[in-house]
Amino acid sequence: MLGRRNASIQPHPTPDAEMERAIHPSLQQIVDLKVFILLINSWLLIGEKERLKELLVERLVECGWKDEMKALCREFARKKGRDTITVHELVKVITPKGRAFVPDSVKAEMLQRIRSFLTSTTT
Repeated sequence: MLGRRNASIQPHPTPDAEMERAIHPSLQQIVDLKVFILLINSWLLIGEKERLKELLVERLVECGWKDEMKALCREFARKKGRDTITVHELVKVITPKGRAFVPDSVKAEMLQRIRSFLTSTTT
């Protein structure tokens, strides 16, 4: 019985073992760190995406795009008949027109903002 060691008693790690763990992290530690970095990046992207969406809505309202889309929807509903139109039909007809009516200046500004954000996060 004297020769058996209790399995729950672990010897204290030597300073060399602790230093070795700090210098050479385990695979699990590396995976945990990468997951943490991905989470932080996704939170940054989500925040930036929301800011870009708000800016886009603001710019589309400023240039009159939103009013044009409302007018197109009303006109289509009047022609087709308000009671017979479906959301699917309305989206199918209006979406291509909506994309075509976005001013190039708004598209360029959004593209520039996205490029700036990506550049700032990768450096």
